[in-house]
Amino acid sequence: MRSVGKWQKEWDQTTKGKITKEYFPVVTDRLNMRINFTHNFTSMVTEHGNIRSYLHRFKIIDTPTCPCGTKDQTTDHLLFDCELLNKGRDSLKSSVLKQTFGQ
Repeated sequence: MRSVGKWQKEWDQTTKGKITKEYFPVVTDRLNMRINFTHNFTSMVTEHGNIRSYLHRFKIIDTPTCPCGTKDQTTDHLLFDCELLNKGRDSLKSSVLKQTFGQ
């Protein structure tokens, strides 16, 4: 079995998984997380799947622009900026705050 230190070194040196590395830069931190892996979760942390920027990159669709019309549809845009997701984003933030801080 490979040591976590060796795994971290390889993770730091690889040019693959740029988006995933932004979410999980430290291997031991990721190993200590309990994550429910779903298709949507995997699509978001890899920026693969039914995301317009990804589909456009492979010429599956004509434009990477998000249906909100403001920017290309990327993971960051969906998580932080897309106006079409404001209500869901606010609900999620509220739920996390309640669970974390009892607010």
